[in-house]
Amino acid sequence: MTERRSANVLPTALLAVVCATLGLAWVAEPSFAPSNWVTRLGVLFGGATLFVLIIHLAHMQAVRSAVAAHRYVERLCELEPQQLQDDAALPAMPLRKEDLRWREVCDRLRGRLAEFAERAEAAEMARASCEVRLRRLAGERDQLREILASLPDPVVAVDSFGEITLANPSAQRLLDIPATGDTHPALAQLKHCEELVGLLAETRRRKAPTHRSGEVALLDSQGQPHWYRVNCRALATAADASSAGPSGHGALAVLSDISHLKSIQKRNAEFVSSVSHEMKTPLSSIRAYIELLVDGEADDDQTREEFLGVISSQADRLQRLVENLLNLARIEAGVVAVHKSALSLNEKLAEAVRVLEPTAEQKQIRLTSELSPLYLGVLADQDMLLQAAINLVSNAVKYTPAGGNVTVKSRLADQEVILEVQDSGVGLSPDDCQRVFEKFYRVKKDREMAPGTGLGLALVKHIVEDVHGGRVEVESELGRGSTFRVILPGLNQLSA
Repeated sequence: MTERRSANVLPTALLAVVCATLGLAWVAEPSFAPSNWVTRLGVLFGGATLFVLIIHLAHMQAVRSAVAAHRYVERLCELEPQQLQDDAALPAMPLRKEDLRWREVCDRLRGRLAEFAERAEAAEMARASCEVRLRRLAGERDQLREILASLPDPVVAVDSFGEITLANPSAQRLLDIPATGDTHPALAQLKHCEELVGLLAETRRRKAPTHRSGEVALLDSQGQPHWYRVNCRALATAADASSAGPSGHGALAVLSDISHLKSIQKRNAEFVSSVSHEMKTPLSSIRAYIELLVDGEADDDQTREEFLGVISSQADRLQRLVENLLNLARIEAGVVAVHKSALSLNEKLAEAVRVLEPTAEQKQIRLTSELSPLYLGVLADQDMLLQAAINLVSNAVKYTPAGGNVTVKSRLADQEVILEVQDSGVGLSPDDCQRVFEKFYRVKKDREMAPGTGLGLALVKHIVEDVHGGRVEVESELGRGSTFRVILPGLNQLSA
């Protein structure tokens, strides 16, 4: 295109230069031109006019070419990006003769524009794809934040520099970590959980990703101790892997509250210890008296009968202990066979009083009943309800001195029926009232007053609360007796 334009402009330029040269020569040297100045000036003026005309024509041609190029570029700009890539779109545009000179340049321009349009379309598609991924990632991030915030277990994460980068609200409350996300507190600043800091630091310092666990005791916001099982796992990230420091990864710790498990373990240990102690006493007595019999220490029949009586009473005690343990275990496991039916509470109380009247008379205790004249209907297992009543009355008779009183009462309160066993016995302290229904718990000062396993009241509590949906209460004062109260839902309440 450049050679073609040079070929068109060069003859005109050469002609203008020749005319201008001849005119100047004629003016300067008379020998080259006529001596008449008018003629010489006329020739010079004609050459100058021709020169100006040629320059004007060349300028007009350049202007027309620029206008044609401008018009062609405007037409290119009017095309859609899809038309720029279509070869049939450009020839379809109306072109004038002078526009054809710019066809090659405009073709290259169209190619560039088509390339840029394709790149812009690809960039737009990439941007839209990135926006979709960002929205999805933002949604997943918000969802993870909500999940972490709803977790009751504290979660803490540290980076390879030992700074806390993540802590859910449970961890913030437990470990007193600031809730602001602008600053990352150092792990070493946690003063009240040195064991947790040690576990995280040890996990973070490991060269290879590892998993560690342990148990720590921490205080909550009320100052109450709680046991937590800590599971620490190394977190390897791209930033950590590229770091040149000795620590190549961070660490994540999840704390699970196991205070209830610790409490259960403690109660189980106490239970096993109490069972062992309770079984050890009758077994030791049985063994001792058997050894006396084997060694011939019982020379007469009366002594042998006495020894055998002790052995029989201790064996009965051991049998009662085993039966109570089995009953408690069945009730707690929910495998005991319960046969509930509508029955009269007063009938079962009267039966329990008849069973224990001989024992009360033997101890010179006045056992009376003040039962309601109304029909107190309950939905209960008659054997279990009778066992609970017998245990309450028997316990009152045991811990009431000779000449005392034990009264069994019943009454109706709204839609509940109430059973009360009131005695004039030794009574309980406030601390004893809190623990009297625990397994194997016996008041130390009253252990010598009556034999027992410490399971009777615990069995009553399970029968009333776990089997029949009632509740057990106790009111007592040292030296002035106790009142054990059982509240059961009545038939009217159950039907409602």
